[in-house]
Amino acid sequence: MNHIKKVYENSIAEELEVEEGDVLLSINGREIVDIMDFIYLCHDEYIEVDIQKKSGEIWSLEIDKEYDEPLGIDFVNPIIDHAKRCSNNCVFCFIDQLPKGMRETLYFKDDDSRLSFLQGNFVTLTNLKEADIDRIIEYHISPINVSVHTTDPELRKKMLGNRFAGNIMERLEKLTQSGIVVNAQIVLCPGYNDGEALDHTLNDLIRFYPSLNSVAVVPIGLTRHRDGLIEMSPVDKKVAEETIAIMDAFQHKILAIHDTRFAFLADEFYIQAERDFPEDDSYEGYIQLEDGIGMIRKLITEVDEMLEKDTEKPGAKQKVLVVTGVAASPYMKTICDKIASRYPDVQIDIKTVVNNFFGQRITVVGLLTGTDIKAQLGTVDGYDRILLPESIFKSEDVVLLDDVTIDDLSDYFNVPVLKVKVDGEDLLKHILNGGSNE
Repeated sequence: MNHIKKVYENSIAEELEVEEGDVLLSINGREIVDIMDFIYLCHDEYIEVDIQKKSGEIWSLEIDKEYDEPLGIDFVNPIIDHAKRCSNNCVFCFIDQLPKGMRETLYFKDDDSRLSFLQGNFVTLTNLKEADIDRIIEYHISPINVSVHTTDPELRKKMLGNRFAGNIMERLEKLTQSGIVVNAQIVLCPGYNDGEALDHTLNDLIRFYPSLNSVAVVPIGLTRHRDGLIEMSPVDKKVAEETIAIMDAFQHKILAIHDTRFAFLADEFYIQAERDFPEDDSYEGYIQLEDGIGMIRKLITEVDEMLEKDTEKPGAKQKVLVVTGVAASPYMKTICDKIASRYPDVQIDIKTVVNNFFGQRITVVGLLTGTDIKAQLGTVDGYDRILLPESIFKSEDVVLLDDVTIDDLSDYFNVPVLKVKVDGEDLLKHILNGGSNE
């Protein structure tokens, strides 16, 4: 049932004495099946809402409001309905590579357009019927993030392990022509969708610009827990160099035509190829930042800008430990050395944590666990605080992948452990003052 979890202060719902624990039954006589029904039906300036109170009494509320003004409620289940389970058997699936014994929710494979809209999850569109596509269009569920991987029908069927996966171009055309904004993702798997296949996919996808807004190309992640799975190759230096060359040529061509680069590579490609990252403006506002596109360049640029302004002052003599992963380590050292040279009273040490939990082929900081952090930091006596990047936490949570919390780490090391945004200003403030504005 559509149980209400929270009623916001000064909202329409609070004014009408809707309470936590009440149940939303219908809007304008229509049953609320999922969160998209709720969002869509709440748009109008006049709505009729049926609420079941905790006592069992039914309240019928007539509401005059501004167009798109929210009622001010959240639900116990954010999408109200059950999340759609993924029926693919992708050759690159990260969930299939998880070790046993992790929290149950990590093993759930969702492929739900509603979660794409609400939380930014990627969907393959293979688990949707035509009626579901029509509903996305009717409710204007936009933007959505689509896992494309390849536009070659047979190759996509093979990569996704789904005989219905070959119609991606048709579905993208239907969505984009109906005004749905799409952001696409390609997980690059050497021997599958790299090289000419990647170039072909990029040139197919640009047909849908600007409704298909951008494409993120990220490398396959391979853990040490792949027993019984198909053999897959990692992105090595050679593949990374070839991929950068393909992307550079594509971007150069498309920039001249559409005034956008359209497709962007994850940081790992430049790290593997031992190449400099593109300049700040090449990321066009970092529109694919959550996919690891431009994180390090953004941080470098923002720290440089903050140091030029010189508006931050350390509260006192500081000793700070910054935790990072293998891939980002040399860049974080360069960044922190710049900060330390500007503020000589601040000692900044970098601790590079190797990913033994998932395997040492996983080098991105976002997949570090509390287990490895505890095992590898050693003594932290004398530090004022330990800084962890926000990317190792999911959303607003303070829980790492292995269920270790940020408070667990603070207690374990007996030092405050703080979460830092991928943001130059936030990093500098946390280093100098523990995140304060002093």
